[in-house]
Amino acid sequence: MFIADSLGLDFINSIATPVDTPVDWIADGSGLLRWLAQAKLVPSGVLDELKARAAPDELDRVAGQARDLREWFRGFVRKHMGRPLTPRVLRELEPLNRLLETDTGFSKIVPHRHDDHDGFALERIRRWRSAETLLLPIGEAMARVVCEESFSDIKACEGPACTLMFADHTRARARRWCSMAVCGNRAKQAAHRSRVKDRG
Repeated sequence: MFIADSLGLDFINSIATPVDTPVDWIADGSGLLRWLAQAKLVPSGVLDELKARAAPDELDRVAGQARDLREWFRGFVRKHMGRPLTPRVLRELEPLNRLLETDTGFSKIVPHRHDDHDGFALERIRRWRSAETLLLPIGEAMARVVCEESFSDIKACEGPACTLMFADHTRARARRWCSMAVCGNRAKQAAHRSRVKDRG
């Protein structure tokens, strides 16, 4: 369910009610690994390595931490969406800053080819020391929502039972649905049934 045009919002959408029953894509450690792979937030080799060396239930525990982080961020976004963020919210972002402070990453010069010329680039490297480090790219995706998205353009789908959120990047900022194929189509069908009933 990567429909939000923002990975941090897609993380919030990792639990959703696409039809009638809520589905949690990070209900356990395996789900967390699958979600991170699909989001392309962690290299597949790193995911395989962490899965192989994780202690029993360690990934499930980290998935629980990810769910707690998700629900905290959902509350923050819902509270502030629809209007610009102001510096006064910085204190509310403390849980996210605490997570980001645990990173043990570093920068490294690596070979880089650009416009058919060999050269170098500065690449950010992360030390994946434990399963908890899987939370860091999620935290960065959430931080990008705060720093790069206009909260005025963050919306919740207007589908009556839908719980999905998205960043409205359309030119007229007129997006109303998580997906026209799902909730948009349901709304069209409901409007059609209503018109037929009124005429009927």
